[in-house]
Amino acid sequence: MQNPRQLAFLALRDVHRGAYADVALDRVLHSSDLSASDRRLLTELVYGSVRRMRSLDSLIDQLGKKKASQQPPDLRTILHLGLYQLRYQERIPPSAAVNTTVQLAKENGFSGLTGVVNGLLRQYIRLTQVRSPESGVESSKSETPLSTHSDPLTLPQNPVQRLGILHSFPDWIVELWLEQIGEAETEQLCEWFNQSPTIDLRVNRLRADIETVEAALQSAGVLTSRISHLPDALRLIGSMGAIQKLPGFSEGWWTVQDSSATLVGYLLDAQPGEMVIDACAAPGGKTTHIAEMMGDSGKVWACDRTSSRLRKVKENAQRLHLNSIQILTGDSRNLPQFTNSADRVLLDAPCSGLGTLHRRADARWQKTPATVEELSTLQGELLKQVATWVKPGGILVYATCTLHPMENEAVIQPFLDHHPGWQIEAPPENSPAAGFTTPDGWIKVWPHRHHMDGFFMVRLKQGVGL
Repeated sequence: MQNPRQLAFLALRDVHRGAYADVALDRVLHSSDLSASDRRLLTELVYGSVRRMRSLDSLIDQLGKKKASQQPPDLRTILHLGLYQLRYQERIPPSAAVNTTVQLAKENGFSGLTGVVNGLLRQYIRLTQVRSPESGVESSKSETPLSTHSDPLTLPQNPVQRLGILHSFPDWIVELWLEQIGEAETEQLCEWFNQSPTIDLRVNRLRADIETVEAALQSAGVLTSRISHLPDALRLIGSMGAIQKLPGFSEGWWTVQDSSATLVGYLLDAQPGEMVIDACAAPGGKTTHIAEMMGDSGKVWACDRTSSRLRKVKENAQRLHLNSIQILTGDSRNLPQFTNSADRVLLDAPCSGLGTLHRRADARWQKTPATVEELSTLQGELLKQVATWVKPGGILVYATCTLHPMENEAVIQPFLDHHPGWQIEAPPENSPAAGFTTPDGWIKVWPHRHHMDGFFMVRLKQGVGL
């Protein structure tokens, strides 16, 4: 029987050598034959250890004789797995976490250092023990909620470093959020991004209604909940198995799309018979929503510069039985044939993804302020170009799944300053997007407030004759 902890070690070793976490995890999953519970454990250990890397390194720094950066890389990975189980996995008994981690060290070339592994993990357990004031006896963390008095992780007073170490984020991201929403909400946001992501479905209203999909899923033992303000959205609850095997998938009744991404389609509000362009369409969630809202009547151009990613758009359109979508491979900064041709344009711009950090465990460590600066330049170039595609009186929606003002407000404001014929248009009061609109007219979805991915979007209207 294969060992999920050993497989987690192999995946994490690849991550620490430069692989993407999802790619490394898929590789070991495909080569294994694990039970469903062991697959869940493996997935949790890999994604959790990557997310919590800074916190785990800080624990090694404080508990070990050598700092995390001075440890042999594979031993550091093994220590991460042990500490992650002790600190974040309440269902795993501390003794099991220690013993299995010591065994990992033995099996992966560190037989001579098993005492170090055992000692460091047991020191963590000792430091979590607190004395009950009533009885005078000690109890372990597994019986007592983690508190500042029983936490072995010593934290600095500085709020940036405190939140960064405790919740495992780089300082620059914590600083960004502190500037926008303050310390209390930044902590809530950090906690939200460390949860496992939910899966939302968007019902294809041309093939089914929400009641039909609810009933079919319920009959298959899959629990769902509706999402306020969104008439076609369902959130899956608990375990559901392979998405492709759920009722209605092959029939095209629904597609997977986070609720905040669904808001983009409602903000664009494309109408039957119109000519609409999705400038950065792959993998096609928003493209297909646009076509559904148009009743599959009219034309939706799905553009992307990567043909392999556009294949996913085509597959989704076919499964959902949508015929109005046309595929075009090309860089949207250089498609002059679209000038003054579209009733509506969607620019779902390439971005840093800081609103979806829970979905990509390693993204917080890969993005940098330099990345954001480069993306901001690209976003400005794309916006300027796709605006030329819109007919006078037409609509342009700009959207990103990031929470960085440099990629959002700081892209839109210069565009408006240099293009006086354009103005922000708030969604109508009856639009599902209306409840998320700020006084400035744009929409900002904060995950910890709205319980969905972080998003920014704004609807721009071009004046007739300007």
